Amino acid sequence: MKTKLTRQLETTLYHYCFEQGAYVVEEVAMPDEQGIVDTLSYQQLPDGQIEWRCYELKVTKADFHSKAKLSFIGHYNYFVLPQALYEDVKDEIPDRIGVLIYREFDARALALAPQPLRTPGFLTVAKKAQHQDLQVDETALTAHFVASLFREVDKAKRVKKGLQLYSDDQLFKELRKRARKGYDVYDPEQNLYDRFIDDTQSDAIAALQTELDARNAEYQALRLKYQALTAPDLRDQL
Repeated sequence: MKTKLTRQLETTLYHYCFEQGAYVVEEVAMPDEQGIVDTLSYQQLPDGQIEWRCYELKVTKADFHSKAKLSFIGHYNYFVLPQALYEDVKDEIPDRIGVLIYREFDARALALAPQPLRTPGFLTVAKKAQHQDLQVDETALTAHFVASLFREVDKAKRVKKGLQLYSDDQLFKELRKRARKGYDVYDPEQNLYDRFIDDTQSDAIAALQTELDARNAEYQALRLKYQALTAPDLRDQL
């Protein structure tokens, strides 16, 4: 599971790359079993050349020292770190690897912003990356990049279409699974099943009331029509 800080770095880096004119996607599996890079960017330069940049996001010292493979296979490769972590590990970073430092916007900056900020913070270059030759076949890397982009598009479409993509059986299983997490007898509003039943019953009552109101209106209209038709007959009998 990604921590809140990791998600903040990821969001900020995405917009940073986008503002540089690059296409970017997270969690891309590298060719030749070169691991999974946290963020990969693709940018076409004015001379027609393609520039690949790899970014590894780290938020703790334990994360930085993880045995997970670092996929620094791009032309330029960076660590993205909070300021405090950078101060702790900067002597361990190879010369060829660059560093972007993340800083979160403070409350005052958020309050003074003329419009809502798109990112929770900003990045600064603490150390420039050195250029290297691409470490994998570019055609294979492009295919992996496109596959990851498709994955993100597919996820976005699923979110947009919502629950209509799932069968009733899948939804029922998910409801049962969440119900098993614990039932709070003192706070029924926290229980998903109770909320669902209450909403369903409320909808049913509202639907029945609407039907009843419509039938009452129809009855009153027929009653008035009947009275109008029979009124002359009553006067004749008098």
